[in-house]
Amino acid sequence: MFRRTPVFALLLVSLTAGVSASPLMPHRAFYDLMLDAEKPGTQVDKARGRIAFQLTGSDCEGYTIVLRQVTSLDTGEGQETVSDLRNESWENAASTSYRFKTQNFVNDEIREDVTGTVTRQKNEMLAVRVTKPKSANFTLPPKVFLPTQHTRAMLAAAERGEKLLSADIYDGSPDGRKIYQTLTVIGSALVHDEKTPPISPALANLKRYPVVTSYFEVAQNDRLPAYTLAFDLYENGISSALRLNYGNFALKGKLQSVELLPQKPCGPTPPQKR
Repeated sequence: MFRRTPVFALLLVSLTAGVSASPLMPHRAFYDLMLDAEKPGTQVDKARGRIAFQLTGSDCEGYTIVLRQVTSLDTGEGQETVSDLRNESWENAASTSYRFKTQNFVNDEIREDVTGTVTRQKNEMLAVRVTKPKSANFTLPPKVFLPTQHTRAMLAAAERGEKLLSADIYDGSPDGRKIYQTLTVIGSALVHDEKTPPISPALANLKRYPVVTSYFEVAQNDRLPAYTLAFDLYENGISSALRLNYGNFALKGKLQSVELLPQKPCGPTPPQKR
């Protein structure tokens, strides 16, 4: 679920593509970030940070995601850079409607401020309306996934025993126009045993799938990923054991706590008018 842009937003099954999966579990989770010593970088000597992530909603009312990621990077030259990423989004269960707002502050100076909406049309193309930083209206191809849609597609693929998922993704960041091409490798299901209990009873007896997603910028000739994201994805949509590889440096995200949040049951379907 993390990258420079709203990773958890991408972590989160395409009903429009005829895929079914269990509803996502509303929850609040906190992750501590640190430099990944297993992947030494060339630009960062020290790193620390924290991610606060919250998902609420249901299939009947849609899913709201609120994410904040604060990261401090030290290049070893006595200069610390602090990035404060804030993201809010809402996506309906059918992935036909999406709203997003992203802000990124670097040393308290705002660098990105993007707001917009997306509507999936009858021909499956995405109609995008960006209101910040500059007003713009454009369309995206029909096979582009929205963030929660992609996470649910990963879960559906994992449940079917599939090992690869290729998808183009749009979440509105960093400028309201970018599409990422992604390739996700899905590992076999795992379950915690008595020697390695989960951090929270909320994760007990749940299957989890090790996944690695590589993000590629469209039209790049070298075809090297802009970054990769690895994590354990639980069958209810919660993630742990994060690893974010940006090429020049890599971070680990340790799940410190997770709290399940109440979910309103969907009401009865109203009677059809004759």
